[in-house]
Amino acid sequence: MSLTPLDIAAARRSFDRAASAYDRYAVLQREVESRLLERLEFHRNNPAIILDLGCGTGSASQNLASRFKPQGLVSLDWSPAMLAQAEIRVEPVAGTPHTRWCLCADMHMLPLAANSVDLVFSNLALQWSYDVPVVFSELRRVMKPGAMLVFSCYGPDTLYELRHAWRSVDDRPHVNEFPDMHNIGDELVVAGFAEPVMDVERLTLQYPDVHSLMREIKSIGSHNVASKRSRGLTGKGQMAAMLQAYGKFRHDEIYPASFEVIYGTAFAPEPGQPVRTPEGDMVAFSVDELRSKMATRKRS
Repeated sequence: MSLTPLDIAAARRSFDRAASAYDRYAVLQREVESRLLERLEFHRNNPAIILDLGCGTGSASQNLASRFKPQGLVSLDWSPAMLAQAEIRVEPVAGTPHTRWCLCADMHMLPLAANSVDLVFSNLALQWSYDVPVVFSELRRVMKPGAMLVFSCYGPDTLYELRHAWRSVDDRPHVNEFPDMHNIGDELVVAGFAEPVMDVERLTLQYPDVHSLMREIKSIGSHNVASKRSRGLTGKGQMAAMLQAYGKFRHDEIYPASFEVIYGTAFAPEPGQPVRTPEGDMVAFSVDELRSKMATRKRS
């Protein structure tokens, strides 16, 4: 999802280091999670099996278990340390025959059976994908017909001020760049999802100084892991120049940080529904479904 090539191993290590303190600093993540959960108010069915993709420390897993009381909940993350926090956090809901699986895995290669999941929930995880079409294809594979996908991710105006301040210093990547809502929606359609709905909102957090913003970014594991980043220490002169450039965004001694949040919902198509692919619309039926339809026609 990031348009900036990422050092995936460094990103995983960064989240491992941030796991123990993550919940103290993940204010925006919890706010977006709450807004994403609101989009499930009118979920069509009570999901039996839920996948929390990129579960982090398990906050959403806990909320999903409490709200839906599913038969099974899969909390999946690529960071072992984050997953360890999630295992501690989410306890079985009283009176529910609830099976919990905590899986340390890559979202591009889901260790789940085909047609096994009723609901996929993913909060601010997809921006760490290095191949979104593969992720969407994997989700299509594991989702049952009619299963719902609901997700959030960052859009191109995220950390606009910090990105532009660094660009006044050098041309190296310091802040990730992300695709816009329309590109992500197009990928959903190409992957064959039905009824995709996309929307976006812009949230602004306020900080007393730029260092507070940068400490928070580092504390949640989201600092610069671009593959072409500088591997040395940032010089005092470079840092001073960046801070001066950021100052033009300051208002009443407050430093704003913009976050563009993209929300998406879609459904795995029911059997027999056309699926749009790069080769055109395709329709797939099981042999049993065709036999059942033929028998119905003969009786009528």
